Amino acid sequence: MKIRRLTELNTGYEIAPQHSIPDNILEKIIWQKEDEVLQMKQAMSSLESGSDYETLLKPSSAFSKGRDFAKALKQGSPALIAEVKKASPSKGIICPDFDPVKIAQAYERGGAACLSVLTDETFFQGSFENLQRVRDSVSLPLLCKEFIIDPCQVLMARSAGADAVLLIAAVLSDADLSAFSILADRLGMDSLVEVHSLTELDRVLALPETGKSIRLVGINNRNLENFTVDLAITEQLLKARGEELTAKNIVVVSESGLKTSDDLIRVHLAGANAVLVGESLVQQTDITQAVRAIIPKQLELQR
Repeated sequence: MKIRRLTELNTGYEIAPQHSIPDNILEKIIWQKEDEVLQMKQAMSSLESGSDYETLLKPSSAFSKGRDFAKALKQGSPALIAEVKKASPSKGIICPDFDPVKIAQAYERGGAACLSVLTDETFFQGSFENLQRVRDSVSLPLLCKEFIIDPCQVLMARSAGADAVLLIAAVLSDADLSAFSILADRLGMDSLVEVHSLTELDRVLALPETGKSIRLVGINNRNLENFTVDLAITEQLLKARGEELTAKNIVVVSESGLKTSDDLIRVHLAGANAVLVGESLVQQTDITQAVRAIIPKQLELQR
């Protein structure tokens, strides 16, 4: 899948013709994100368009030491990343009584290894403020779930308390995947690089940063063009490249469409080290109990 850009913020992208209509929901999100990034840069007086990565690193000494996101995911079988999520483009509001702090604390009590916090405002009704509030209320490592297309978003994620950032292979060039992962690493964060196809996974495996600043690969079972979900995506990609991922000591996270303990067992047996679950948890009345129920017991994993 190739996602076009509206403006040439970075080189290496196809620019959509003037007055174009987005080909899919992901492209629509990215075009909106380009406008947001321009506004963000104007608001961040310390960052100017064209700043190099060394300039971006200057404030890093002011940040508190990050929590080790990748290490936390190596403690479970599979480890659970529970997502703090209010809405989605496909389903609208999924949590009407949304309180990010209460949800995060319930996840922590239930036994989640890490948390994911949506920061996109337009399509997911998230915010960096929510990320900061969650950071102040729990001790778990946090993933900033954002559609990152510019280094200033990586810096914003760290300043809001993130311990990891999401980098989506479908929307980033190889050069930006490498540069953003290196920047995140220097700021004390992990990068969860998300793929949906074998082509995208092979791109990531070929990057020199994979196994270094890139220690996490997420396999998204959701097709970001039409938002359909198929857990077989995780199985297919791990059957094809599981040995290579293991050889590079990469933690594999299966994302989207995971609703039950049996779903977690299925992707774990395929080779996933961790899972990211949001909608099926945040909609429950007793979120803490829902987390405990979805995490497989050790005996169940020995099927």
